[in-house]
Amino acid sequence: MGDILPDGAPRPRIAVFAGPTATILNTPDLVTSNKARARHGLPLRPSRFDALRAQRLAAPVTVYIEAFSAHPLERDAADLYAPPDGWLDSDGTFHNERPSGDATPVYEVELHPDDGLYPLPYMARQADGSAWDETAATPLAPPGDTRQTFYPDARRLYEEIERFGLADHGTGAPLGSVADFEFFRAAPSGGYTTGPDAERHGQDFFIYYPYHLQSEPGLTHLAKATNQVQAILSTGEYAGVQWLEGSPTVEETLYWLGLMIDTTVPLVGHAAQRRHQSLSADGDRNVVDGVKYIASGVALNERGEDRVGACVIVDELVYSARDVTKVDARPGGYEVTGGHGGVVVDLGGYSPPQLTYLPARKHTHCSDLRLTVLGEQVTGVTGALEEGVSPVDVVVKDSSGLVPASMPYVTITKYTRYAATGSGTDGSLITDDEVEILARIKANLAQAPLAGFVCEGMSPFGMADPVRNAALSVAIFAGMPVVRTGRGNTGGMAYRTDPTFISGNNLTATKARMLLMAALLKLGALPPAANPFNPTTDERAATQQAVAQYQALFDTH
Repeated sequence: MGDILPDGAPRPRIAVFAGPTATILNTPDLVTSNKARARHGLPLRPSRFDALRAQRLAAPVTVYIEAFSAHPLERDAADLYAPPDGWLDSDGTFHNERPSGDATPVYEVELHPDDGLYPLPYMARQADGSAWDETAATPLAPPGDTRQTFYPDARRLYEEIERFGLADHGTGAPLGSVADFEFFRAAPSGGYTTGPDAERHGQDFFIYYPYHLQSEPGLTHLAKATNQVQAILSTGEYAGVQWLEGSPTVEETLYWLGLMIDTTVPLVGHAAQRRHQSLSADGDRNVVDGVKYIASGVALNERGEDRVGACVIVDELVYSARDVTKVDARPGGYEVTGGHGGVVVDLGGYSPPQLTYLPARKHTHCSDLRLTVLGEQVTGVTGALEEGVSPVDVVVKDSSGLVPASMPYVTITKYTRYAATGSGTDGSLITDDEVEILARIKANLAQAPLAGFVCEGMSPFGMADPVRNAALSVAIFAGMPVVRTGRGNTGGMAYRTDPTFISGNNLTATKARMLLMAALLKLGALPPAANPFNPTTDERAATQQAVAQYQALFDTH
């Protein structure tokens, strides 16, 4: 992989965060081996070989390794090799000198528990003595009868990559030889369910496998994770962050962290399309590439500050987190979004990483939305559309960071043609979406004083049908900002034809949601009109002035 550390560079210390539903931290089901099945009289699996799983020795053991068995052509170059340690005769007896008759040349090695993990047959069985054939004791078993496949943090992942991963020239994967690591859990994928500090599935950790037990983190978990990352980086002890999360959402979280975290070190996200330990597991290489990227210093300016912003590193490319999305569940399944750039660094294969361009958007230590510059309180809205909407103070930050209960609630609504299902009393078309938007406005006023909408409209303009626009205008004048984005992976900029709406630029709807959440924490709600269905001229002017502040953030982040 070439040199990773530039000449004279100090050894970096990297903070590694285990995030939710992370395939990169997931492993194949532990299945009882045929060695164990034969030992206990259980039916054998129809496989030629046992799958070997990484495990630890409990005691030292002497092993004889057949010479010239590491490669089919080793024996062809036997004259290049030193003599073996000895020979095993046909009875399996070891001899220092070659005995008469048939004998196998061997290397003698003593394996110790402190050597680390070894690939070994999986010998465990279920409590009733039967074999494990899947993760759960029975199909669709509840959590109490199901083992976990996700690692609780990345410590074991990094150990296995370093233990079993090979660099291109036969040495170990360059992790511990390049950097020091400290491992953290932020809404992690696996949890400890026994003991005095037992964690709860779906509340403290978040899995997607077995599929019937899938769980998802909420806004409060995002707030807590943000506070945790900021607190750890504020110590100044780390040269970078590696964040591990599920592949469909990792770029959203990294974009959010790039907006919120005040740091001068690189923020890097990794995912995997295939489980760790599985055939062609891509996450392992992504982790190594992330270390290579951070250690190389390619992301830093002449002052040693990150100049690239939050990134997602997959498939040997470094993408700006703002401008990438997953399109397929396979290696290579990420694409640039927004039509303008996206790939900021090529990892260079055998060569050092090369910077290809610098994003123009504000991020991390340059972001206007970073946690350290947010105020402690903003104005939200509460009330009811019929009785009136009133301002209310919302505490968004305290000594611990973001207040989880105050996280903004942003809804995505999507424009589609031919959505009208009937006519109103005045003959105008009505849609189910209009009903849903108005219902969400009412729920927000009752439950979420900081709220907003993202409307994924036509591509790239962001415009929607008149009925949806009218419903969203009610939201705007009830204090809830609305962002317009183009459909899907738009390649152009959303138009700003109405100054009461925010143009989402070339963001996808999911990224616009993250930016609007951050903006609400900084700017608070829009000024509500006395009658959101019929605002006055002065109320419209006040709203346009407030929306302009939001637009400035969307134009620069």
